[in-house]
Amino acid sequence: MSTKTVRTDGGWTITGNLTMHGVTKPVTLAATEEGTGRDPWGNERMGFSAHGKLDRREFGLTWNAALETGGVLVGDDIKLNIEAELVKQAAAVKAA
Repeated sequence: MSTKTVRTDGGWTITGNLTMHGVTKPVTLAATEEGTGRDPWGNERMGFSAHGKLDRREFGLTWNAALETGGVLVGDDIKLNIEAELVKQAAAVKAA
């Protein structure tokens, strides 16, 4: 769930809390609207792309192994790429 959403010239900046390995940290993604339209059943749909990067060590994920050729087996940067399609739902009506 997002904790902050800001409209930018190129789309949106979305911040939310991500929990990995028992550690919760805020993560910010850059999001763009990819388009809107109606499906064959009349539902309104909207496509989004979101991208970001985080350092796995900040979540306590520090395991690694040295390679014979130099370097390490696992990189520290994690790239997040999300492609999402949202369907507009009718507002729920509360019974009296």
